[in-house]
Amino acid sequence: MLRLEGLGVRIGRFEVRLVSDGTFRLDGGAMYGTIPKTLWCRQEPPDEGNRILLALGALLIRTPRGRNALIDTGLSSKYDRDEKFKRIYCVERPLTLRGELKALGLNPDDVDLVVNTHLHFDHAGGDTEFGEDGKPVAAFPKARYLVQRWEWEDATHPHERNAASYLQQNFAPLDDGKRLELVDGDCELEPGLTLLRTGGHTRGHQAVLIQSEGETAIYMGDLIPTRAHVPLPYVMGYDLYPLDTLEAKRGLLTRAAAESWTVLFQHDKGPRSAKIVRRDGRFLAQEPG
Repeated sequence: MLRLEGLGVRIGRFEVRLVSDGTFRLDGGAMYGTIPKTLWCRQEPPDEGNRILLALGALLIRTPRGRNALIDTGLSSKYDRDEKFKRIYCVERPLTLRGELKALGLNPDDVDLVVNTHLHFDHAGGDTEFGEDGKPVAAFPKARYLVQRWEWEDATHPHERNAASYLQQNFAPLDDGKRLELVDGDCELEPGLTLLRTGGHTRGHQAVLIQSEGETAIYMGDLIPTRAHVPLPYVMGYDLYPLDTLEAKRGLLTRAAAESWTVLFQHDKGPRSAKIVRRDGRFLAQEPG
């Protein structure tokens, strides 16, 4: 079992590293949808506001072609002074994405690709930072930003159900004709690195598949945000298309179990990687060994 916490690990010719922009909290009932609190609270004890602790995770990939790809970007410092926002979501950033990259010897200019699984604030907040004039600008000036076309359409035309998650300052500045690249469906970025449109959580949600030299890892984004969400019925109340989530999970977990994939979880506060096993018809995350 590959261990990904704290160390860079190779998936064939790819080097991958789980990085963090801190933690936040979301409502436990919304995170677990129709699953009763008496079940989910055994492994995720909520605070007095019924919120559970989640990682603001991201993934850094060094590709065989020498490119640095960043999958999702956390919140960024734009929200550090927004006391109301920090109070609602109990944001804590003892680790920051920029700090993690700096510790690896990388500056913002060294990031070549930014892939957003989707454009909710906890996944795309770090796409931009405030510039010297106080306006948001691209946080990674030399990077291409890749997002599904449907996701961009929904994020830039929000409705009452999703407007609180799509904060325009996080991504609108990218639409300047130079940085943004919209993709339609599954897309191979280079051999072995593929974007998979899953839908479910949002219409344009995508996962990232890494395959090289007989090894496979998949970054699930909010399709399966934590290891506790691996069982098929565990679908978030936040998902706009829950039946699409269910079918996408079924298909990917079937392959993951059969082909011994390493699954990477974005929001898990504990071990953020696992193998998938199937027992008595149920999918389970196997503890790292």
